[in-house]
Amino acid sequence: MTDHAQTATATATPAKGAEGHQQHPLGIYIVVWILLFVLSGFSYAVDYFHLEGNLRWGLILLFMFLKAGLIVAIFMHMAWERLALIYAILVPPLSLLVFISLMAIEGDYTFLTRLVMFGPAAEIEAPPH
Repeated sequence: MTDHAQTATATATPAKGAEGHQQHPLGIYIVVWILLFVLSGFSYAVDYFHLEGNLRWGLILLFMFLKAGLIVAIFMHMAWERLALIYAILVPPLSLLVFISLMAIEGDYTFLTRLVMFGPAAEIEAPPH
């Protein structure tokens, strides 16, 4: 092997520890821990400022998804996994969310159709027997 090929091989491989596992810098875990702490503070601030309605639930869900994403990406080491493994873990729950959303939309359509066809307005317009 030439010196150039050895240098390219050495820089392409990740740093390995004594056990042969990839070493991640400790600083990234501290930064993520601080971000989780800040996002939790924002979640509590939503209740502290007495936000109501869709804004409240939207913010709570946003902070929840951000915290879950950080935990999965860093503490569960998904940020360093192969793309195929990431797809194998993330695509099924995302597909379920899409299908649940489609069922909710269909349920609303069915409910509204029943209101239109069998609701109080339909009784008023019905001819007498």
